[in-house]
Amino acid sequence: MTQPQFELAIERQINASPESVFKVWTQRTEEWFAPKPWKTRIIEQDFRPGGRSCLVMSGPDGTETSPMDGVFLEVIPNRSIVFTDAFTVGWIPQSPAFMVGFATLTPKDGGTFYRAGARHWDEESMKKHEAMGFREGWGTVVAQLAALAEAEG
Repeated sequence: MTQPQFELAIERQINASPESVFKVWTQRTEEWFAPKPWKTRIIEQDFRPGGRSCLVMSGPDGTETSPMDGVFLEVIPNRSIVFTDAFTVGWIPQSPAFMVGFATLTPKDGGTFYRAGARHWDEESMKKHEAMGFREGWGTVVAQLAALAEAEG
């Protein structure tokens, strides 16, 4: 597969099965989705195509982000999750759309090869996301996800 032109991604081998990684991704999101000491509060996570994905992050000082509201485009248990902020529930377009996010879980070497990232509409959006600390932030949350999944078994 050709890498999309405006993609940022993080890859990591996780010493846990795809089933464990998927379980933590979908059932323990609040524990890993924001780099600590930030916290995540789920408003709704309906893991099905067209289902709502909405959450808020809060910093150590209590400051909250605007709700990150979008939909899931694809959910294949133990294999992949794709989501976007381009639509709200009912396929209602919203602006400005920022990205399509994805996570793939591939069985490898007795564990999971995890690849997660964001695909952007243009170079400017991609560079803005990178400047916001994409690599550090997403790298931190992937490490948090891995620690929880590896503890699960």
